[in-house]
Amino acid sequence: MGATEKLYVLGHPVGHSKSPAMHNAAYRALGLPWEYGFADIEHSHEAQAFIEQRSWLGLNITTPYKELAFAAADTASEAARLARGANVLVKIDGKLAAHNTDGFGCVTYLQSIGACFEGARVVVCGTGPTSFSILGACVDAGASVLMLGRDAQRARERVEAWRAAYAACVAHNEHAVCAFQTTRTTQTSRKARSKREVRVEGASYDDSCNLISCADIVIDATPLGMKPGDPAPFDVSALHEGQWVFDAVYGHGETALAAGAKAAGCTFRSGGGMLVGQAVAAVQLFLQAANEPDTLGFDGLLDVMARAAGFAL
Repeated sequence: MGATEKLYVLGHPVGHSKSPAMHNAAYRALGLPWEYGFADIEHSHEAQAFIEQRSWLGLNITTPYKELAFAAADTASEAARLARGANVLVKIDGKLAAHNTDGFGCVTYLQSIGACFEGARVVVCGTGPTSFSILGACVDAGASVLMLGRDAQRARERVEAWRAAYAACVAHNEHAVCAFQTTRTTQTSRKARSKREVRVEGASYDDSCNLISCADIVIDATPLGMKPGDPAPFDVSALHEGQWVFDAVYGHGETALAAGAKAAGCTFRSGGGMLVGQAVAAVQLFLQAANEPDTLGFDGLLDVMARAAGFAL
């Protein structure tokens, strides 16, 4: 049995988070005396101080501190760099390594329940780190992606910057999107990526009703729905039967997007499955950092953590 380690989910608010239940169940199943808890910190300067203490093995980072966590890291995976934010920090020999497993968790989960990304038209709502992480995973899975934000010019500028960074990763034969290998994923080869046409565009919600209607998969990676009365990010009348709609928000009741998607006959899922997928990836990163064996593997951890969270995947 290894040494006791401290791990946390950092953000605000995080009281609804299933992460402690999932992680503690995983470490018990692995036979590790690790403790995972809440770090619900309202103010950014206090969150910065908590990170800089480095009195923990690892953190999961959620809204609104992903960009702050990325800036605090000593090194970063290509996934975190392309997302411009980190949802995982790992301490290795006193240094902080930033990762982003959001896109991996989202796309892997949706694929596991039947969504097809190869050749699909995907709309991603939001221009923050979670959105860009999902964008990258969608592109690696073979989709064309439209990213929507409140300001069309800003969305286009951020998408163009991402496209340039992604192209640089491909040119240098770097694994751009996935943070690491798992038994459930394989990296897209440099040759395959270099031949693939990367179709990524940016637009505003106001300009996109027809584009949303034409999408195969719609993914909302904004925080809308976390507060009572929050609207959907776009006019849900654009949705229709046959589409997949995914809302990264979970645990806050039925969001406006969820209600609209269900009424339109879409296949709808909330963020629980993504949460479990990215959490399994985080556990594997923490185990690697501590030189502890992963005796359960991806599928074993997925089962243990989903059951602990009460999610039927």
